[in-house]
Amino acid sequence: MRLSRRAALAALGLPAIARMGGARAEAAWPDHPIRVVVAWPPGGSTDVAARLVTAPMQPALGQPIVIENRGGATGAVGSGVVAQAAPDGYTWLIDASGQAVNQFLMSGLGFDYATAFAPVTQLTVLPALLLVRSAAPYRSLGALLDHLKANPGQESYGSSGIGTGSHLASALLLKRAGLTATHVPYRGGAQQIQSVLTGETLFTFSTIPTPAPLIRDGQLRVLALSTARRTPAFPEAVPVAEQGFPGFAIGDWHGLLAPTGTPAAMIARMADAAVAALRQEEVQQRLTLLGAEPAGQGPEAFGAFLAAERKRLGAFIREEGIRAD
Repeated sequence: MRLSRRAALAALGLPAIARMGGARAEAAWPDHPIRVVVAWPPGGSTDVAARLVTAPMQPALGQPIVIENRGGATGAVGSGVVAQAAPDGYTWLIDASGQAVNQFLMSGLGFDYATAFAPVTQLTVLPALLLVRSAAPYRSLGALLDHLKANPGQESYGSSGIGTGSHLASALLLKRAGLTATHVPYRGGAQQIQSVLTGETLFTFSTIPTPAPLIRDGQLRVLALSTARRTPAFPEAVPVAEQGFPGFAIGDWHGLLAPTGTPAAMIARMADAAVAALRQEEVQQRLTLLGAEPAGQGPEAFGAFLAAERKRLGAFIREEGIRAD
């Protein structure tokens, strides 16, 4: 069947028009406020870091960023919200290290962490300090481990919850050392630290902000650092990796992610805005007060980091039979 000249031209023009319209729509992004879901409650380190970083991103993007806190289930609630969101560049996620471990700890999530999100950039690294109360006789990691070896299974350690960084750091250290101790999970960092101060537990790993005043007051003693690189916040803290456990490195972190399918150009622009914000001196200084170090990796590096963490920690969680439900 022959088409009329007008019909033929219209048919030929439709794809071009569609492409031009799509290009104009993408170029105009963003043209209204952007929602960033923070998968943790207000006032915590993830929420504070999110607000510090997103505030200077707004001028670069030309639109307000609206923070929406959706805490619960160590980040799984907020992550679930974003996993089901339209990948249109108007919903983003800021989460913590649960992104790497929750799928191995929980059942019935309704989404797959490995496929539901596109990495944008890692925002921070949060080293953890290995702590005992100052009245304890242990003045080095070696002395603590010698005590645990002499008293197998008789001591306990605290954490801020099953599968959290504080739990996995302690469990990994004990595994590497061939030792045992009882895990006592608490409902947050304050209770976790209090348990060490009162002697309810012998030791714990904790990110820096909560114990810092107690360390400076002489109530807690630092025996080691969880990350491989020393931290400016406590330069005297020696990494576990430098105390007989090469390669030991584990810590909390914050990262920015998007629903899978979000256009690459939008992800790149969001990543550039976040990295630029992290380079600002004021942002870096305020993150340091949180015990956080700016990361600023782009999508590819952050994606590789996530994949490596899921592989490493997932294997450890399965081997140890750790479950959060």
